[in-house]
Amino acid sequence: MEKILIVDDSLFQAAGLKKILSGDYEVTVAQTADEGLAYAGSGDFSLILLDVVMPEMDGFTLLKKLQEEIITRSVPVILITSLADIESEQRGLTLGAVDYITKPFHPLIVKARVNTHIKLYQYRKQVEYQSMTDQLTGIANRRRHDLYSITKWKEAGRLQLPFSVCMFDIDHFKAYNDTFGHPAGDKVITAVAQTLTSHLRRATDFAARYGGEEFVAVIVGGEARATFEYLVKIRQEVENLHIPHAANVSEWVTISMGGVTVIPGNNDNYADYLKIADDMLYDAKRFGRNQVVWLGDNGEQWREEQFSNTL
Repeated sequence: MEKILIVDDSLFQAAGLKKILSGDYEVTVAQTADEGLAYAGSGDFSLILLDVVMPEMDGFTLLKKLQEEIITRSVPVILITSLADIESEQRGLTLGAVDYITKPFHPLIVKARVNTHIKLYQYRKQVEYQSMTDQLTGIANRRRHDLYSITKWKEAGRLQLPFSVCMFDIDHFKAYNDTFGHPAGDKVITAVAQTLTSHLRRATDFAARYGGEEFVAVIVGGEARATFEYLVKIRQEVENLHIPHAANVSEWVTISMGGVTVIPGNNDNYADYLKIADDMLYDAKRFGRNQVVWLGDNGEQWREEQFSNTL
């Protein structure tokens, strides 16, 4: 069932809207603009019904704030108001509202407009999903990573949580393609992607195909050593697939991984730490491949062989 957020300081009006829509949608009510902003940022809403005239922060100001946040800017907003002048309607639409319903409203009109905009939102979400999904593996693509990583980077900085980013790719993949052909190579890429995603532990753990045989993972909240050990296990699981490699290269298909953990500061930039993760990946290959190399939170480089007796 699709979720709708109603932001209205009037209990009477909010109750009326909720009664009209509750049969078809899951409805949440916020009585202040601040409460509405908090709900919108934490919930998966398909539509927001927003009263314009509210104390402390009016609907126009809240709408502007919603448009400024990455997580809420795509959610359609219908303004509900008694302001029937052209200037108010123009202002709301200019700020990003998708529709404008004036009071007193008719239940059938409310239902029709809500239904239309939720259908449009669902269609747009489907198109966006397809544009952000790697067609070969079914996991997120680089475009999706670029959006997700920045959102989570800001969140980790705000909450002062450890943020880990890992780059990895398939060892000697060109040799594999040259030996077995590109269709077989595609199957290997898919198998690695499925192994990675099947071992993601939390809803916030994220993985994407970055390009070719290269992948990226983002983990928020895990301590550096625990994240390092977790990715060592994923590397081992790929090796345990026992996909035969070219005889003159290695016995099985393996991956090399490099990463870094940091608590983002105000002057830190995600792109810089993605580059560090890529540097660690380069070191993993330089040290012999089929291993994890990590930059710990104390600035020390960790190699998997250093912890082989404890992992």
